[in-house]
Amino acid sequence: MASAILIQSLNLLLCTLLLLKTEGFNVGITYVQNAVAKGAVCLDGRPPAYHWDKGVGAGINNWLVHIEGGGWCNNVTTCLSRKNTRLGSSKLMDTEIAFSGILSKYQKFNPDFYNWNRIKVRYCDGASFTGDVEAVNPATNLHFRGARVWLAVIDDLLSKGMRSAENAILSGCSAGGLTSILHCDSFRALVPIGAKVKCLSDAGYFINSRDVSGAQHIEGIYSEVVATHNSAKNLPLSCTSKLRPGLCFFPQYVAPQIRTPIFLVNAAYDSWQIKNILAPGVADPHGHWHSCKLDINNCSPGQIETMQDFRLQFLSAVNGLGASSSRGLFIDSCYAHCQTEMQETWLRTDSPLLGRTTIAKAVGDWFYDRSSFQKIDCPYPCNPTCHNRVFDPQEHPEI
Repeated sequence: MASAILIQSLNLLLCTLLLLKTEGFNVGITYVQNAVAKGAVCLDGRPPAYHWDKGVGAGINNWLVHIEGGGWCNNVTTCLSRKNTRLGSSKLMDTEIAFSGILSKYQKFNPDFYNWNRIKVRYCDGASFTGDVEAVNPATNLHFRGARVWLAVIDDLLSKGMRSAENAILSGCSAGGLTSILHCDSFRALVPIGAKVKCLSDAGYFINSRDVSGAQHIEGIYSEVVATHNSAKNLPLSCTSKLRPGLCFFPQYVAPQIRTPIFLVNAAYDSWQIKNILAPGVADPHGHWHSCKLDINNCSPGQIETMQDFRLQFLSAVNGLGASSSRGLFIDSCYAHCQTEMQETWLRTDSPLLGRTTIAKAVGDWFYDRSSFQKIDCPYPCNPTCHNRVFDPQEHPEI
């Protein structure tokens, strides 16, 4: 009996490993060495990097530039801590990473973009590629040069074939999704004028909302990020000419003025925003929200009610985009964060659906103008196709 169970377990493990192997594949790192001479460097002064799986066949002149996420650092202390991680130094980045979801090379798992040039740009500046401080304090050796990194990486890709792009997408997840909003029109301007260019933000629509204590926690964080990295001059002028620079780090004040077509994929109950904007640790000193933030099934009726109100605030911020068919929306009612990079949420038999449509199909139809897609889910817990996140108590980051 024991041996039979062991064989069954080994077979299950083998099937799981084979599934992972077929769904994802590793892509090596490319360091942008010539960026150093331009001062376009990570927090620690090392060169930026990206991973590139080259396009083939009909996709050889199509480019998907996807920006990695990873939060922000808002002062010298948090940036010093970040400098000694993969989010602040290319020296500490994995030399190979797995591509899946929107980055997959398999037609079955990524039918519209599988044969494109697919690039994942590593994130090592801490301010969504907006910072530019010339001076470097020798005591910290911190380099706030995200805006230069952005230009250096795009310039490198242009030199490697993107100058001949016929189709191009700037996408990103989380802080990378914010980058795809803040730099959307800039990307359009840098890519050849004859190319079809659109942007995609996955879990990057962070809203300006008070936390459960009534404090404007995230507004303060964003203002500090912009001040520390000297980001104001690299934020969209359409916003900074009217509002304080710190507010122009919020998509709701920037996105309505974006001229390039853009698609938003976002959970209305975005797990990162619930944990860090609505109920950050500083606003919940007694930990009443801790269990709820780990697993939405643990939330009390009162906490669910508070989250329903947050959803309404989120939808109000999104509605400011307007109804243009060039805007795409896939706003589900899941407790999730980043749904385009993972195969299970991008395109699989059990992926989240809106209007019986997967994220992959909605984005593909929108990009190729087969049909528009602007759908907002009903309130939680109405969608049985959601993949709601459950977090390990030992891995629960807070701002």
